[in-house]
Parts: sequence; structure tokens; C-alpha cells
Amino acid sequence: MASALFSPITLRGLTLPNRIVVSPMCQYNSDNGSATDWHLMHLGQFSLGAGALVMTEMTDVSPVGRITARCAGMWSDENEAAMKRVIDFCRQYGVARHGIQLAHAGRKGSTQTPAQGGKPLAPEDGGWRTQAPSAIPFAPDWPVPEALTREGIKDLVSRWVAAVKRSERIGYDLVELHGGHGYLVHQFLSPLSNQRSDEYGGSLENRMRFPLELFAAMRAAWPAGKPMGIRISATDWVEGGWTPEEAVAFARELKQLGCDYIDVSSGGLDPRQKIPLAPAYQAPFAEKVRKEAGIPTMSVGLITDFKLAEDIVASGKADMIAIARGAMWDPRWSWHAAEALGAEAVYAPKMMACHPKLRPQVFPNRLQPA
Repeated sequence: MASALFSPITLRGLTLPNRIVVSPMCQYNSDNGSATDWHLMHLGQFSLGAGALVMTEMTDVSPVGRITARCAGMWSDENEAAMKRVIDFCRQYGVARHGIQLAHAGRKGSTQTPAQGGKPLAPEDGGWRTQAPSAIPFAPDWPVPEALTREGIKDLVSRWVAAVKRSERIGYDLVELHGGHGYLVHQFLSPLSNQRSDEYGGSLENRMRFPLELFAAMRAAWPAGKPMGIRISATDWVEGGWTPEEAVAFARELKQLGCDYIDVSSGGLDPRQKIPLAPAYQAPFAEKVRKEAGIPTMSVGLITDFKLAEDIVASGKADMIAIARGAMWDPRWSWHAAEALGAEAVYAPKMMACHPKLRPQVFPNRLQPA
């Protein structure tokens, strides 16, 4: 039986040869938002065979929107040129298609890197005033963010649109809006972090207003033939917070705006969250959104087993799977999954010497491709 995981999928003008995506992974190795040689190695290794689509890390649309001072950005000509160098390199040697995740950290910004502890930065250590829908800190010992004005919201939309246009000039195949993990877009969606009294707060319709206005503006700035999606958190894992049912309602609205897929994650908004971690623990959320909103989904979270990934796609829980730590552990994940599932993966030309079909002494029982 043919592998579902290794069947092609088409999103607008982009056809991927399999359903494996390398998830965005913050690297904390940028210089004033600009990619460095680290990114040549990080993204370059994945472009050779970890998945059909490789996502560039959460890339912030303004300096204020960074998590840390070492986060990637797409607000300047220097940022654009540095990332174009990386993506051009990946295309020269690799076979993967490339997407970028554009974001703003909101009240979760201005922190140390995780390796340094991840605590909020003091002003004397280079910290900056963060932005959020409401003046509510992420945790009691975190600084209070600045509540965005209507003018501030409009400015952010223009910054995202500018980053979309830079991403097109770089040559990305796909753009993803980060609307989860407790960052700014998610902060507008959740009643725990959005307590505004204007048209951007209160009801579900109002809490969705900024994210939907933003997505519509981004979609209009991105080529019609290229896909655009969004990562969301399907639940806050906190009573009184954002729910899977609201996530479905949001997905339906996004579909009407031309959203091509939804990457369904969860959590990240509130430190009180209690997450029942287990392999593919978020797949039921992707399945719910897929079936109830009628939109392609991507499942992410502790998916490392080849057969589990195959089952998620084959059973209709999601249309794609996204791996992060699994790809770090095994940058040739898709090659090894293909061997386990009796399928064919894509190899970069310079890597064909290691293909099993060319090593019969090592793989004597390996079926030859048709």
C-alpha cells in the first residue's frame, strides 16, 4: 500500500512531494535581526532531505517584537539581504521548498535567551518596553506591557505587510503568520490576555478582529499563486482561556480570507497551563479543525516515530506533520522514514551517493524504485 506520508500535496501553485515539514525553530543566533553563518548550516542541513518544506524560524516584524535581542527579524534591508543569502544557498544545494514564519512576540518579548534562563531583561541589560492588546504581564514577576492603541495596531499591520514583501523578494515559497504560543496574535485571541473594551476586545468576533485584519492584509500583499497559512494554539490549557471551539470558528474565518492551511499547536499563553505531553498529543486538535472548518491542517508536537506520522496523515487527522527536535536529532528524517515505510524520499543531487539503491551491499533487500 502506498504511503500517505509520502504522497504529494498541492497548496495553490506549490506542490510538495511529501507531507513532511521542518518546523520553525528559534535559533537565537541573529545579529540585530540578520541571519548569520549559523543559519547557512541550520537551514542548509534540513534543505538536503529532512522534509519537503523547511520553515525559517519565527522571524519578527519589528525590533520591539523580538523575544530576545538575538532573534531573527525582517524589518530592514540588512535583514532581507542576510536571509536572502541563506535561502539562495539552500536552493543552490538542497531540494526542499522554503517558508518563513512572520511574528511579533508581544508581551513575551524582551527576555534573555533560553540558554541564559529566559527571564525578562532589565532596562540596564538592554530590555525594552513590550506591546500587547492589554496592559497585562505574562506572569506576576514580568513587566507590564504597553497596551496597543488603534494607531499602533495599524502600524503593526503595515510592518507585517512590509515583511511579507521582503519575503517575496527573498524568494520564499510560502508565508506563515505566527498566531500561537502566546505571542501577540494569540494574545489578541485569548480572553486571558485581551481585556480591551474597544472593537478589538470582548466578544470572540472582536478578539478575532486584529488577527483577521492582519491576515487579510498579508494575503493581499503575497502573490496569489503562493500559499499562506497560520500557526495557532488550539487551546490555552487554562480554564477560561482560548478553546478548541473558538479555534474552529477562527479557522472558518481564515479560510474565507484565503488561508491555505492551519498549523495546529497549543499553549504558550499562560504559565498556569497544564499540558498532558505525549507523542502526537496535539493531533486531535488538528483533526478537529480539519474536519469542522474544512481546511488543510498540519500537526506538530512530539512526532518522531515514522509509523505514527504515517498514521496521522493516513487516518485524516492532519494533512501534514511538522517536526522540530526530531529533525535536529535526525536531519535526514524523511530518508529514514521512507525506508521504514517502503516509500521514496527526495535526495539532493550531491547526496545521491548515499541512496540505498546505490548501496546494495548495505541494503541487499531494498526494493528498487520504479
